[in-house]
Amino acid sequence: MNNPVAENVLGTLGAVCWSIQLLPQIIINYRRHDTEGLQGSMMLLWASAGVPLGVYNIVEEFNIALRVQPQILTTLSLITWAQCLYYGKKYSIVKCSAAVTSLLLILGGIEVGLVFALRAAKDQELEWPLVLMAVLSACLLAAGVLTHYWDIYVHRTVRGISFLFVGIDAAGDLFSLVSVLFGRSIDVLGIIIYGTELVLWIGIFICGGIFNLFPWIKKRSSKRALDQEPVLLHPMPSSTSVFRTASGSQVVERRAWQNSS
Repeated sequence: MNNPVAENVLGTLGAVCWSIQLLPQIIINYRRHDTEGLQGSMMLLWASAGVPLGVYNIVEEFNIALRVQPQILTTLSLITWAQCLYYGKKYSIVKCSAAVTSLLLILGGIEVGLVFALRAAKDQELEWPLVLMAVLSACLLAAGVLTHYWDIYVHRTVRGISFLFVGIDAAGDLFSLVSVLFGRSIDVLGIIIYGTELVLWIGIFICGGIFNLFPWIKKRSSKRALDQEPVLLHPMPSSTSVFRTASGSQVVERRAWQNSS
């Protein structure tokens, strides 16, 4: 299935989607001056995932877009994490900037060193270091998404997660996965990396259908039969946060109640 044009186009789409899905969150945080409900740990996990993913994609000589993609993920994740420190923990701008700059330099240095080391290992036909990078990146990306599953388990609903941007992130995984299929050879580990997160996002959509959509349709149909009055999806304000969790949505609801009192 070697098709360089399709490989590069799909890889670029994947990189663009991964960029778009965090940029709105950064803008929203800035406008609200608030990051309550946004999990800083998720941002750190994604930032860390960019290192082994970048190493793997570079050493395996994926298309340029897939080599740049992890660098974008790490940078935007750290910027979002810095907002959590600034708005959530009230750190100064200097401390936040120092934290992000330090981590960028550390993670960048680690990635560069690993690229040279794994290229040497590949020349000696050692496969396990690359396998390790693939496993690490898949686990770290998955761990970030799994934080939402815990909220779903506790609250039995998918609240505060923007399905639009979850869909964009999932599309980024899908485009990247298909891009790997159009490479010079089918890279099984590359498929596993992007496929793992894609499956988890699909699971979020399924949970949304089970816990949110079906009950809403049933309740709306029943209400219409009685008095034709409109029914809200949730007894809480709509979340403007891209990755706002259930706990964060409760904070928003409590603030709205206090303001109305």
